[in-house]
Amino acid sequence: MELLIALVALGIGSALFPAQITITVMLLRSASGRIAAVGWVGGLTALRLLQGVVFGLIIGSARTTEPGRQEASLLVPTFQLVLAVAFYVLAARKALDGPDEDAPPPRWLARLEAVTPVRAFLLGAGVLAISVKAWVFTLGAIEAIGDARLGQPGSTVAFLLFVVLAQSIHLAAVGMAYAMPDRASSVLGRFSDVLTRYGRQIVIALGLVFGTWFLLQALSGFGLLTAP
Repeated sequence: MELLIALVALGIGSALFPAQITITVMLLRSASGRIAAVGWVGGLTALRLLQGVVFGLIIGSARTTEPGRQEASLLVPTFQLVLAVAFYVLAARKALDGPDEDAPPPRWLARLEAVTPVRAFLLGAGVLAISVKAWVFTLGAIEAIGDARLGQPGSTVAFLLFVVLAQSIHLAAVGMAYAMPDRASSVLGRFSDVLTRYGRQIVIALGLVFGTWFLLQALSGFGLLTAP
């Protein structure tokens, strides 16, 4: 249950990135329309899956190394400490009203009107690859899954759940555009405006909660605290 709660919160936190949702809405309103939006969402999804494969193997390898090796025993809590600091930094930047480092350059937005599906796919993968917040949330999910020790099949299912949650708003937007094309544009536009207004508070709350959670996990791994 603890893992499920963590994955739901991390997945929803990953979904609530105003800049990415704005791009989805703009693509659905562009001349390229729904096909380009599908390419964009496909790029986001593909990069997340690649992150899961690569870093899941790295973290899983660290956990299965012989317990007698001091270096291996300290690797996981060190990574958890890095994640804790990263979440606190995200919260602090938002609390200080820092700029959104994930927002794409204006020249990218200007080209969305006529972007092809292939370029939209590459844009999705590229935006996610340079998104600091996305990396923190994804690595946090991978670490939480690894800490649960579900085995390979269970870990794969758990990470796919995280990916679906992280992509949920984009998938819902594209689905709405296909199912209700007349209403989708206005509904998605209003949702994007609301998220832009309250996204800062959401990121601060999630950063503090997960920063503290990973800090406690790290201290426990270092033997400084009983496991929460």
